[in-house]
Amino acid sequence: MCRHLAYVGPPVPLGEVVDGPPHSLFRQSWAPRRQRNGTVNADGFGVGWYADGDPVPARYRRAGPIWGDAAYQDLARVVRSGALLAAVRDATLAGADGEAAAAPYATGSWLFSHNGAVPGWPHSLVPLANSLPARALLTMEARCDAAFLWALVLHRLRAGVGEAQALAETVLDVAALKPEARLNFLLTNGETITATAWGDTLWYRTEPGRSTVVASEPYDDDPHWIEVPDRTLLAASRTDVLLTPLKEPSA
Repeated sequence: MCRHLAYVGPPVPLGEVVDGPPHSLFRQSWAPRRQRNGTVNADGFGVGWYADGDPVPARYRRAGPIWGDAAYQDLARVVRSGALLAAVRDATLAGADGEAAAAPYATGSWLFSHNGAVPGWPHSLVPLANSLPARALLTMEARCDAAFLWALVLHRLRAGVGEAQALAETVLDVAALKPEARLNFLLTNGETITATAWGDTLWYRTEPGRSTVVASEPYDDDPHWIEVPDRTLLAASRTDVLLTPLKEPSA
């Protein structure tokens, strides 16, 4: 499992979102409050952000725990952005793929993270692997379930499928093969946030017309946090949030 969050709004230092709140993602790396599987997220971390006028995000990822990286502390203090996605990792297989497996994954203008696990990976998803072109498999950043799920989503995005539909279809395809899979996805293009709640917690908080944060769990005790129901697709911008139920796959 993992913890992750995405933010769109006025430019702020990365640390104001990732480190500053009392129950921040930084703190969730060792003391999550609502994590259902696992207790420590110390198998890597990453943050991706967008600079003004540049649609391609930058990333900083490491294989170790976020609290042990002094360079990250400087970066989080001085880099400002109006859109970011960050994650702390609890690997299904500790040490697998190291830094390459740490979210966010990135292609073009997109940043992506997966909070969850697919039991029996990779054998359980062979039919979906067979549906992808060889290039999609050979260019995966890592050989873990999260990277493969990103390959499935990205294949749809490259084919012109909208972001919400790409996430929803991927979740339902995987759940049809592995109903017990936990598939909380988080995707941003620097302007919007798209996410799924499927098997673990997801929350959001919005200041209409100003900012939106979507996160695995609230990073403070502000009463305006709203929990996303399980089996739900979220599509958000700086101005509004839309929730749509995800239909369970047929047995």
